[in-house]
Amino acid sequence: MGEYLMKKFLGSIGRILLGIIVVLIILAISIVLYLRYGFFNNETNASSTSTMVEDSLVELSEWATLKFEYQNVIVSRTDKSFSVANLPEITYGEAIKLIEYSGYLKAGTDLSQVEVTYNEDTDHLTVKIPKATVLDNVVETENITVEDVKGNILSDYDDQLIFDEINENKAQTEKEKVEEGLLDDADKRVVELLTSFLTSNGYESVTVEFK
Repeated sequence: MGEYLMKKFLGSIGRILLGIIVVLIILAISIVLYLRYGFFNNETNASSTSTMVEDSLVELSEWATLKFEYQNVIVSRTDKSFSVANLPEITYGEAIKLIEYSGYLKAGTDLSQVEVTYNEDTDHLTVKIPKATVLDNVVETENITVEDVKGNILSDYDDQLIFDEINENKAQTEKEKVEEGLLDDADKRVVELLTSFLTSNGYESVTVEFK
């Protein structure tokens, strides 16, 4: 009788332990499935959203560019001179040319370097972009005009001097416009544009900041 009760007791304990083991196995499988298809799926969704936004913003590069057109006039002078003994230097062959040209500066942000982070829990989009730089400084060569103000048969004015003068002058123009706030204006423009674009596409909480 005692042996029978012992076997029955051990059998009950075995069934209880088996039940506990089954529950633990089911729980473990549930956790694994949640981690694999729940947590990681959320990460995938956030990552996909970020990638999609980054691709969309790259398409806005041209719209985010600030363009400044300019027109300059240069007075270019060349001459020749020689001196004899202690006499004052003698100048001859002086040439003066009036060079007029136009061009444009483009300042903006390289949106191929944009970094986007999307937080699904807070539904917040963070966009990090580099500061604006001068992207182009282009002289419209077809609009260059050169007028002879002074010159004679002894004048020697190399055509290359025209382009040297223009290149020096356009570099000075770029420096002046940057000092006047061209890049700051470009930064403001891109922040306003990206914020407006993203909010109009359903992202109510957006932060655009610089790297």
